[in-house]
Amino acid sequence: MDRWGSCHAAQHDIHRDRVKTRVCRDGSKADYPRQSEWRKRVKVVLYVRCSTLDQDHEVQLVELRAYAQREGWEIAQEYVDRGFSGAKERRPALDQLMADARLRRFQAVLVQRFDRFGRSLKHLIQCLEEFRARKIAFISISEAFDTTTATGELLFHVAGAFAQFERNLIRERVKAGIAHAKAKGVRLGRPRTLLDSEKITVLRREGFSISQIAEKAHCSRSTIRRVLKINQTQLPLPETSGQNFGTPSEAGLPTENPTDG
Repeated sequence: MDRWGSCHAAQHDIHRDRVKTRVCRDGSKADYPRQSEWRKRVKVVLYVRCSTLDQDHEVQLVELRAYAQREGWEIAQEYVDRGFSGAKERRPALDQLMADARLRRFQAVLVQRFDRFGRSLKHLIQCLEEFRARKIAFISISEAFDTTTATGELLFHVAGAFAQFERNLIRERVKAGIAHAKAKGVRLGRPRTLLDSEKITVLRREGFSISQIAEKAHCSRSTIRRVLKINQTQLPLPETSGQNFGTPSEAGLPTENPTDG
Protein backbone atom coordinates (compact mmCIF):
# COMPACT_ATOMS: atom_id res chain seq x y z
CA MET A 1 0.00 0.00 0.00
CA ASP A 2 1.39 3.41 -0.93
CA ARG A 3 1.54 6.49 1.21
CA TRP A 4 -1.81 7.90 0.15
CA GLY A 5 -3.53 4.55 0.53
CA SER A 6 -2.26 4.07 4.08
CA CYS A 7 -3.31 7.64 4.98
CA HIS A 8 -6.81 7.06 3.63
CA ALA A 9 -7.07 3.76 5.55
CA ALA A 10 -6.01 5.48 8.76
CA GLN A 11 -8.61 8.22 8.32
CA HIS A 12 -11.23 5.56 7.66
CA ASP A 13 -10.30 3.76 10.90
CA ILE A 14 -10.51 7.03 12.86
CA HIS A 15 -13.94 7.82 11.42
CA ARG A 16 -15.15 4.30 12.13
CA ASP A 17 -13.98 4.32 15.74
CA ARG A 18 -15.33 7.82 16.42
CA VAL A 19 -18.21 7.58 18.89
CA LYS A 20 -20.49 10.46 19.83
CA THR A 21 -21.20 11.16 23.47
CA ARG A 22 -24.34 12.36 25.17
CA VAL A 23 -24.93 13.97 28.57
CA CYS A 24 -27.28 12.10 30.91
CA ARG A 25 -29.66 13.70 33.40
CA ASP A 26 -27.32 13.06 36.31
CA GLY A 27 -24.49 14.91 34.51
CA SER A 28 -22.54 11.83 33.47
CA LYS A 29 -21.57 11.16 29.87
CA ALA A 30 -22.40 8.06 27.86
CA ASP A 31 -21.62 6.93 24.33
CA TYR A 32 -24.25 6.60 21.64
CA PRO A 33 -24.37 3.03 20.31
CA ARG A 34 -23.10 2.46 16.79
CA GLN A 35 -25.58 1.42 14.12
CA SER A 36 -24.24 -2.15 14.14
CA GLU A 37 -24.56 -2.34 17.92
CA TRP A 38 -28.15 -1.04 17.77
CA ARG A 39 -29.13 -3.70 15.24
CA LYS A 40 -27.77 -6.39 17.52
CA ARG A 41 -29.65 -5.23 20.61
CA VAL A 42 -32.96 -4.39 18.99
CA LYS A 43 -36.25 -5.91 20.14
CA VAL A 44 -38.42 -6.73 17.14
CA VAL A 45 -42.06 -7.76 16.82
CA LEU A 46 -43.49 -9.81 13.97
CA TYR A 47 -46.78 -8.97 12.33
CA VAL A 48 -48.64 -11.53 10.20
CA ARG A 49 -52.02 -11.27 8.50
CA CYS A 50 -54.10 -13.80 6.56
CA SER A 51 -57.21 -12.78 4.63
CA THR A 52 -58.95 -16.13 5.19
CA LEU A 53 -58.90 -18.75 7.92
CA ASP A 54 -57.79 -21.39 5.39
CA GLN A 55 -54.40 -19.75 4.87
CA ASP A 56 -51.49 -20.93 7.00
CA HIS A 57 -49.91 -18.02 8.85
CA GLU A 58 -46.92 -20.15 9.86
CA VAL A 59 -45.48 -19.69 6.36
CA GLN A 60 -44.98 -16.00 7.05
CA LEU A 61 -43.80 -16.54 10.62
CA VAL A 62 -41.09 -18.99 9.58
CA GLU A 63 -39.60 -16.48 7.15
CA LEU A 64 -39.78 -13.63 9.66
CA ARG A 65 -38.23 -15.69 12.46
CA ALA A 66 -35.37 -16.73 10.18
CA TYR A 67 -34.72 -13.11 9.20
CA ALA A 68 -34.70 -11.96 12.83
CA GLN A 69 -32.36 -14.82 13.76
CA ARG A 70 -29.90 -13.89 11.00
CA GLU A 71 -29.85 -10.30 12.24
CA GLY A 72 -29.43 -11.41 15.83
CA TRP A 73 -32.62 -9.70 16.98
CA GLU A 74 -34.73 -10.61 19.99
CA ILE A 75 -38.34 -11.38 19.09
CA ALA A 76 -40.45 -9.63 21.70
CA GLN A 77 -43.88 -10.74 20.45
CA GLU A 78 -45.76 -12.10 17.45
CA TYR A 79 -49.01 -10.48 16.31
CA VAL A 80 -51.29 -12.56 14.09
CA ASP A 81 -54.53 -11.46 12.40
CA ARG A 82 -56.44 -14.29 10.73
CA GLY A 83 -59.52 -13.78 8.60
CA PHE A 84 -59.14 -10.01 8.25
CA SER A 85 -58.86 -8.06 5.01
CA GLY A 86 -55.98 -5.66 4.52
CA ALA A 87 -58.44 -2.90 3.62
CA LYS A 88 -59.69 -2.85 7.24
CA GLU A 89 -57.74 -0.44 9.39
CA ARG A 90 -59.08 -1.87 12.67
CA ARG A 91 -57.80 -5.38 13.40
CA PRO A 92 -57.35 -6.94 16.87
CA ALA A 93 -53.66 -7.84 16.57
CA LEU A 94 -52.79 -4.62 14.72
CA ASP A 95 -54.59 -2.52 17.31
CA GLN A 96 -52.63 -4.27 20.07
CA LEU A 97 -49.38 -3.70 18.16
CA MET A 98 -50.07 0.03 17.84
CA ALA A 99 -50.96 0.21 21.54
CA ASP A 100 -47.68 -1.49 22.49
CA ALA A 101 -45.81 0.85 20.14
CA ARG A 102 -47.15 3.83 22.04
CA LEU A 103 -45.73 2.25 25.21
CA ARG A 104 -42.36 1.74 23.42
CA ARG A 105 -42.21 -1.98 24.17
CA PHE A 106 -40.12 -2.72 21.05
CA GLN A 107 -37.78 -0.98 18.63
CA ALA A 108 -38.72 -2.49 15.25
CA VAL A 109 -41.67 -4.00 13.36
CA LEU A 110 -40.97 -6.80 10.87
CA VAL A 111 -43.45 -7.84 8.15
CA GLN A 112 -43.19 -10.08 5.11
CA ARG A 113 -44.77 -7.65 2.63
CA PHE A 114 -46.43 -4.26 2.67
CA ASP A 115 -49.84 -5.71 1.84
CA ARG A 116 -49.66 -7.95 4.92
CA PHE A 117 -49.59 -4.81 7.08
CA GLY A 118 -52.29 -3.02 5.08
CA ARG A 119 -53.46 -2.28 1.55
CA SER A 120 -54.41 1.33 2.22
CA LEU A 121 -51.59 3.75 1.43
CA LYS A 122 -53.11 6.35 3.73
CA HIS A 123 -53.25 3.94 6.67
CA LEU A 124 -49.73 2.69 6.00
CA ILE A 125 -48.31 6.23 5.97
CA GLN A 126 -50.13 7.08 9.21
CA CYS A 127 -48.64 4.04 10.94
CA LEU A 128 -45.15 4.73 9.58
CA GLU A 129 -45.34 8.34 10.77
CA GLU A 130 -46.36 7.14 14.23
CA PHE A 131 -43.49 4.63 14.28
CA ARG A 132 -41.06 7.31 13.16
CA ALA A 133 -42.19 9.70 15.90
CA ARG A 134 -41.44 6.98 18.48
CA LYS A 135 -38.09 5.94 16.93
CA ILE A 136 -39.45 2.54 15.87
CA ALA A 137 -38.08 0.98 12.69
CA PHE A 138 -40.34 -0.63 10.09
CA ILE A 139 -38.89 -3.41 7.92
CA SER A 140 -40.51 -5.26 5.03
CA ILE A 141 -38.53 -8.25 3.78
CA SER A 142 -39.91 -8.68 0.26
CA GLU A 143 -39.57 -5.01 -0.70
CA ALA A 144 -36.21 -4.64 1.13
CA PHE A 145 -37.70 -1.63 2.91
CA ASP A 146 -35.96 -0.50 6.08
CA THR A 147 -36.61 2.91 7.62
CA THR A 148 -33.27 2.81 9.45
CA THR A 149 -31.41 3.13 6.11
CA ALA A 150 -31.10 6.12 3.79
CA THR A 151 -32.94 4.28 1.00
CA GLY A 152 -35.82 3.42 3.30
CA GLU A 153 -36.04 7.04 4.44
CA LEU A 154 -36.22 8.17 0.81
CA LEU A 155 -38.94 5.66 -0.03
CA PHE A 156 -40.87 6.77 3.04
CA HIS A 157 -40.90 10.39 1.84
CA VAL A 158 -41.86 9.33 -1.69
CA ALA A 159 -44.76 7.25 -0.35
CA GLY A 160 -45.84 10.17 1.82
CA ALA A 161 -45.84 12.48 -1.20
CA PHE A 162 -48.04 10.05 -3.14
CA ALA A 163 -50.41 9.77 -0.18
CA GLN A 164 -50.72 13.55 0.04
CA PHE A 165 -51.36 13.69 -3.71
CA GLU A 166 -54.11 11.08 -3.32
CA ARG A 167 -55.73 13.06 -0.49
CA ASN A 168 -55.72 16.23 -2.59
CA LEU A 169 -57.37 14.42 -5.50
CA ILE A 170 -60.09 13.04 -3.24
CA ARG A 171 -60.70 16.49 -1.76
CA GLU A 172 -61.07 18.03 -5.21
CA ARG A 173 -63.51 15.30 -6.32
CA VAL A 174 -65.62 15.80 -3.18
CA LYS A 175 -65.79 19.56 -3.68
CA ALA A 176 -66.77 19.12 -7.34
CA GLY A 177 -69.50 16.65 -6.39
CA ILE A 178 -70.94 18.97 -3.72
CA ALA A 179 -70.98 21.93 -6.12
CA HIS A 180 -72.74 19.84 -8.78
CA ALA A 181 -75.36 18.63 -6.28
CA LYS A 182 -76.08 22.16 -5.05
CA ALA A 183 -76.48 23.36 -8.63
CA LYS A 184 -79.16 20.68 -9.17
CA GLY A 185 -81.02 21.78 -6.04
CA VAL A 186 -80.17 18.77 -3.92
CA ARG A 187 -80.50 19.41 -0.20
CA LEU A 188 -77.33 18.28 1.55
CA GLY A 189 -76.96 17.15 5.10
CA ARG A 190 -78.71 14.68 7.34
CA PRO A 191 -82.36 14.03 6.44
CA ARG A 192 -84.94 15.54 8.76
CA THR A 193 -86.61 13.31 11.32
CA LEU A 194 -90.40 13.20 11.15
CA LEU A 195 -91.78 13.81 14.63
CA ASP A 196 -95.28 14.09 16.06
CA SER A 197 -95.12 17.45 17.81
CA GLU A 198 -98.52 17.02 19.44
CA LYS A 199 -97.54 13.68 20.94
CA ILE A 200 -94.29 15.19 22.26
CA THR A 201 -96.25 18.01 23.89
CA VAL A 202 -98.69 15.55 25.48
CA LEU A 203 -95.83 13.42 26.86
CA ARG A 204 -94.22 16.51 28.33
CA ARG A 205 -97.48 17.54 30.01
CA GLU A 206 -97.81 14.04 31.44
CA GLY A 207 -94.50 14.54 33.26
CA PHE A 208 -92.03 12.71 31.06
CA SER A 209 -88.50 14.11 31.06
CA ILE A 210 -86.68 15.37 27.97
CA SER A 211 -84.43 12.29 27.96
CA GLN A 212 -87.39 9.90 28.20
CA ILE A 213 -89.22 11.64 25.36
CA ALA A 214 -86.08 11.60 23.20
CA GLU A 215 -85.69 7.87 23.82
CA LYS A 216 -89.29 7.20 22.83
CA ALA A 217 -89.05 9.39 19.71
CA HIS A 218 -85.58 8.03 18.75
CA CYS A 219 -84.00 11.47 18.42
CA SER A 220 -81.72 13.78 20.36
CA ARG A 221 -82.72 15.85 23.38
CA SER A 222 -81.94 19.09 21.56
CA THR A 223 -84.53 18.14 18.91
CA ILE A 224 -87.18 17.59 21.61
CA ARG A 225 -86.39 20.96 23.18
CA ARG A 226 -86.66 22.65 19.79
CA VAL A 227 -90.07 21.03 19.10
CA LEU A 228 -91.40 22.04 22.53
CA LYS A 229 -90.19 25.60 22.05
CA ILE A 230 -91.93 25.83 18.66
CA ASN A 231 -95.15 24.42 20.14
CA GLN A 232 -95.12 27.01 22.92
CA THR A 233 -94.80 29.88 20.44
CA GLN A 234 -97.65 28.48 18.33
CA LEU A 235 -100.17 28.14 21.20
CA PRO A 236 -103.45 30.08 20.49
CA LEU A 237 -104.20 33.21 22.49
CA PRO A 238 -106.92 32.88 25.15
CA GLU A 239 -110.39 33.92 23.96
CA THR A 240 -111.79 37.12 25.52
CA SER A 241 -115.33 37.04 24.09
CA GLY A 242 -118.07 36.63 26.68
CA GLN A 243 -115.87 37.85 29.53
CA ASN A 244 -117.10 40.83 31.59
CA PHE A 245 -114.35 43.22 32.53
CA GLY A 246 -116.75 45.73 34.14
CA THR A 247 -116.98 49.43 33.34
CA PRO A 248 -113.97 51.36 32.06
CA SER A 249 -113.56 53.06 35.40
CA GLU A 250 -113.59 49.71 37.17
CA ALA A 251 -111.04 48.41 34.72
CA GLY A 252 -108.80 51.37 35.46
CA LEU A 253 -109.24 53.00 32.02
CA PRO A 254 -109.80 56.75 31.51
CA THR A 255 -113.43 57.77 30.81
CA GLU A 256 -114.60 60.19 28.15
CA ASN A 257 -116.93 63.05 28.92
CA PRO A 258 -119.46 63.35 26.04
CA THR A 259 -119.83 67.08 26.74
CA ASP A 260 -116.16 67.71 26.08
CA GLY A 261 -115.64 69.13 22.71
